[in-house]
Amino acid sequence: MSSTTKALSLLTHFSASQPEIGLSQLCRMAGRDKATTYRHLQALETAGFVEQNPATKHYRLGPALMQLAQLREATVPRKDGAKPVLSALADATGETAHVTVLSGQTLYGLCACEAPHNSIRAVIDINTFPLHATASGLCAVAFGPQDLFDVAVASLSGFTAATPTTQTDLAALVSSIRDTGFGRANQTYEAEIQSLSAPVFDHSGHLAGAVAVASVATRFTPDLEQLIKSELVTAARNITRNWGGTIPPGIEAAWARSLTHSNALERTS
Repeated sequence: MSSTTKALSLLTHFSASQPEIGLSQLCRMAGRDKATTYRHLQALETAGFVEQNPATKHYRLGPALMQLAQLREATVPRKDGAKPVLSALADATGETAHVTVLSGQTLYGLCACEAPHNSIRAVIDINTFPLHATASGLCAVAFGPQDLFDVAVASLSGFTAATPTTQTDLAALVSSIRDTGFGRANQTYEAEIQSLSAPVFDHSGHLAGAVAVASVATRFTPDLEQLIKSELVTAARNITRNWGGTIPPGIEAAWARSLTHSNALERTS
């Protein structure tokens, strides 16, 4: 990993729940020594990517990122095509809906919408999504570039007791996702959260990211699962259309099989 990459990777530790981070804490989070971290922060500060709060001396994201974010959205519009769909998805399911975008080998959070129906709900407060442990990440591995599987295998960190930590376990999950068309994280990233996702595509014809719904595990019932899957299909189609893409026929067929199978189980139960 180059020095530039290491410096820029420090930005991924900032989030809505942790907008300011002190030097010592950032060292612990990044797993680096203080001298190296400070040198990287100085370079980021010079470029305007971070700044120091004069009162606390903690670091926060800098103004240069706002300009880059606005330019990115103006030239590669993503949020505008996702936000209204997310709002409808959250309202229909009563759960937290969010969208991720794939760039290279990294899956980034784009935007999220929390439904007001429940006082206790999933909160999306991460910037990059682990490929092997989140519904969106697993969806990317299943339907994205082939090398993403190797990338995921290279970093099989255990977040909960249910996280897949072997290549065999990950391969089984990915195979199931390809069969159903839906990514699933059954308490694999957070012990209290179940998530489902569906892939979205853009004008290039390649996977552009995923749309997902995260639910508190205690209220994740078969009926809610069926509702979320049905609404995810609609959301994935709408976002894909807004981004200039089309859903591949194979995924449409997988969704149809999955939803039909679920309906058949409900009628016989």
